[in-house]
Amino acid sequence: MRRFLALILYALAPFGANASDLPQVVSVNVCTDQLVMLLADPDQIVSLSNLSDDPRSSVMADEARRFAKNNSRAEVIAVQNPDLVVAGDYSDPSMIALLRSIGIEVVQFPITSALEDIPNDIRKMGAHLGQVARAEAMATAFERDLAALPRVEEDAPVAAFFLPNGYSLGAGTLSHEILSAGGLRNLSVELGFEGNGTLSLEQVILHQPDALIGAQPFSGFSLSEEMVSHRALTEFPTLKTSVAWVCGAPFVMDAIASVRAQLDDLSTSARN
Repeated sequence: MRRFLALILYALAPFGANASDLPQVVSVNVCTDQLVMLLADPDQIVSLSNLSDDPRSSVMADEARRFAKNNSRAEVIAVQNPDLVVAGDYSDPSMIALLRSIGIEVVQFPITSALEDIPNDIRKMGAHLGQVARAEAMATAFERDLAALPRVEEDAPVAAFFLPNGYSLGAGTLSHEILSAGGLRNLSVELGFEGNGTLSLEQVILHQPDALIGAQPFSGFSLSEEMVSHRALTEFPTLKTSVAWVCGAPFVMDAIASVRAQLDDLSTSARN
């Protein structure tokens, strides 16, 4: 996270107009939570979603603990009396309709599926928060880092997303973009997957990817996880992911850097 530490500190410092002149905001989505914390003055933030301080969901869980939370229910948000509510495209439509019916502005953000969309979302959030200059600085820094990334080589190693129930991620997903930017090809894309799909255990073994990408297992027993822990897969190297993969925010650069570091480790191991 060092790449964006300076930007985070900059974002959390007083900047621009007085807080009383800026819109008071509620966020009901874990990804909009992060953009709000990065761009808004602290005094602008009325509340964040209940997931905002969960380290399994948000890379900014520690920062989120200083702010009030909401349960994404319209009646709770209405009492908080914000000027603006930011949500995801798949946030509860009845909650959004009710808030709009009583005159509260709601702005929705799509699920990020491409790295190049992140600067636009940063600028969009900054415009609605009255933090245009701050957002422009952050978006420009991200675009500069994105442009500096090398393209994935045609003969690059192949990794396979193999999640519970064989769930996999193909073209048109943020996870695929992070993997490619990190220097790896995606088995699902090699097999023609668009969006989400499933891989069978037999497909993984047949195609012999250079690494597998799984999910952090939860305690207890799950049939959905049994396949991905099959003994036939024990010899495949695994790539670790993190919560930085979840949202379209500047932190994806940390995810990309982690992929590249792990790829270097794989290459070193293959030579030895």
